[in-house]
Amino acid sequence: MSNTSSTLSEQGEQTPPKAVVLVSGGLDSTTVLAIAQSQGYDCYTLSFDYGQRHRAELQAAQRLSKEMGVTGHKTVNLDLRTIGGSALTDNAIDVPEDDDSDGIPVTYVPARNTVFLSIALGWAEVLGANDIFIGVNAVDYSGYPDCRPEYITAYEKMANLATKAGVEGQPLRIQTPLMDMSKADIIQKGSQLGVDYSKTISCYQANEQGLACGKCDSCRLRKQGFAEAGVPDPTKYAS
Repeated sequence: MSNTSSTLSEQGEQTPPKAVVLVSGGLDSTTVLAIAQSQGYDCYTLSFDYGQRHRAELQAAQRLSKEMGVTGHKTVNLDLRTIGGSALTDNAIDVPEDDDSDGIPVTYVPARNTVFLSIALGWAEVLGANDIFIGVNAVDYSGYPDCRPEYITAYEKMANLATKAGVEGQPLRIQTPLMDMSKADIIQKGSQLGVDYSKTISCYQANEQGLACGKCDSCRLRKQGFAEAGVPDPTKYAS
């Protein structure tokens, strides 16, 4: 639920509330950006070059942020390859294809959302933004522990204990509009808001041209989502 509240400028004019929106160039985060904008937020988008397998998603995030008219966009460099531990940051670990095994998959990046949200939190304080939007989801979330509602609740509590804004009575909110939505629900919502999904990249191992493999867990969830939503899949596949 949105808690938007306008503020007064020095000239006495109403200004929209600011929000930091984490964007990866993928389907979910682009939908989150569209939702935040539809709720009246002045959006600042934040991406991370964390050593992931391809740059195509970062290019998509920057391009989409510009096309969707955000106020500001940053890409922060964080080389998580230095610790590895994930198929997305360690080339020695293969991205699984057609893998239906139980448990937390090898595409989980250790502490990724905690690291990302911490930097978003810092930027939000600098901007005077009380809201951070992130596209985590508890339905089609691949088993990642940092996509669960209880994690977000705990992080928001910590954020308000650890920041000047929180201590001085300007509570920070972690907004998760996709938390209880299926992939089909997300696609339908984004389509209503005019999101061009052909420009998004969700694949864990897209090639340099941004073409998706069609086999990884992210690709399979995306394909299934379009099918269940009854929306033509605009994804560009390598084969």
